[in-house]
Amino acid sequence: MICAPNASHSPVFLLLGFSRTSVPHSLLFLMFLSIYLTTILGNVMLVMLISWDSRLHSPMYYLLRGLSMIDLGLSTVTLPQLLVHLASDYPAIPAARCLTQFFFFYAFGVTDTLTIAIMALDRYVAICDPLHYALVMNRRLCARLLTLCWVISIIHTMLHVGLILPLCWAGDPGDNVNLPHFFCDHRPLLRASVSDTHSNELAIFLEGGFLMLGPCALIILSYARIGATILRLPSAAGRLRAVSTCGSHLTMVGFLYGTIIWVYFQPPSQNSRDKDMVASVMYTTITPLANPFVYSLRNKDVKSALSRLLRLRRIGS
Repeated sequence: MICAPNASHSPVFLLLGFSRTSVPHSLLFLMFLSIYLTTILGNVMLVMLISWDSRLHSPMYYLLRGLSMIDLGLSTVTLPQLLVHLASDYPAIPAARCLTQFFFFYAFGVTDTLTIAIMALDRYVAICDPLHYALVMNRRLCARLLTLCWVISIIHTMLHVGLILPLCWAGDPGDNVNLPHFFCDHRPLLRASVSDTHSNELAIFLEGGFLMLGPCALIILSYARIGATILRLPSAAGRLRAVSTCGSHLTMVGFLYGTIIWVYFQPPSQNSRDKDMVASVMYTTITPLANPFVYSLRNKDVKSALSRLLRLRRIGS
């Protein structure tokens, strides 16, 4: 593809997602800094707690530790850059750095969605076939599944990076391109391009849709079988216990998949940029922030492990 005379392959993008808001940038900086620090603290605590306590060395917590590490990466890809832009009031990012942010954001984000789906499979085996749970969902299988998630995610990301590389963007005389978003996301980059993006849009709906359809189908089928198994349990206490083990996971499924489907899989003519950005804030900041709290506040094993760790620290001091 040949660029127009006033278009460029390597512009400087101005991330103007929060430029139109009436909220002072100093207040936004403090809010996102608090979210980022809390996300780091919560997920690091969960990773360390699962690694430290032998009672949490089960497949479910092995996957949860992997999810926390992915969420750490997802937050770190977007929030530090946003904090720098809010502090400087000059939200510029060169094309190479923008593409790097896009790559790592996509890699962590897709791995996040696939890992959530693998956790649904784990809950299915635990509730529907508890006698064979330790045999089926062993740590070796979990490690292989997490590795497969990363391989699929990187291949998927490289495809979309390859489709973005030939695109051109028309900027001002300083070669600056306004991007009405707070990080280098897929849709805003395509909207700002002056190139033909039909192949990019087609890849999002076909390849990206297929990649979402598989995990969604796995989650739906797993919970359909889980629901049927729970209804056959003889005691109300058993049914309540089974439901409670799935509640945290279902909460994260709703957070993550709901916002991703909202942003990426609506027809372009029905997309609202402001609503898209709100949804993007949800899955780039709120979901990684919520993960450790959802799984710690609603999980007796994690709360017990935290209590044991705090008691040991008090005794040691």
